[in-house]
Amino acid sequence: MKRLSVIVALLFFTLPVVAQTASSPVGEADRIAIRMVIEEQLSAFQRDDALAAFAQAAPNIQKMFQTPDQFMRMVRKGYQPVYRPRRVEFRDIVELDGAPVQRVFIIGPDGSPIMALYPMQRQADGSWKIGGCYLIPAGDGLA
Repeated sequence: MKRLSVIVALLFFTLPVVAQTASSPVGEADRIAIRMVIEEQLSAFQRDDALAAFAQAAPNIQKMFQTPDQFMRMVRKGYQPVYRPRRVEFRDIVELDGAPVQRVFIIGPDGSPIMALYPMQRQADGSWKIGGCYLIPAGDGLA
């Protein structure tokens, strides 16, 4: 948990600078593909389809959680805004440490605004997978 706090803090302090100085690190086709991967995972959460949601996660995430059911338990417990969003708005893709990060503005089930940061990983076959999801209160200037 401490490591996650450090990562979120780093993203919070570095993302606004990166977002202001970097143009999108990916082309239009990749932006569409990245959005589709995230939309598929969000849709799978809505259907409680653990297998489909897990399939959108990068191999390192799959290895960490080992099974689709364990992954869904973690999402239900700690990621309610992405598990049951009221509203989802895709924002820009920024580059962080050489990797694209999709910013997604979400209104969570409790009505709270959240910025979800999705680091994306290109796979050997050229497809994109989700390398993580970091939730930051949107009131922190990231909306």
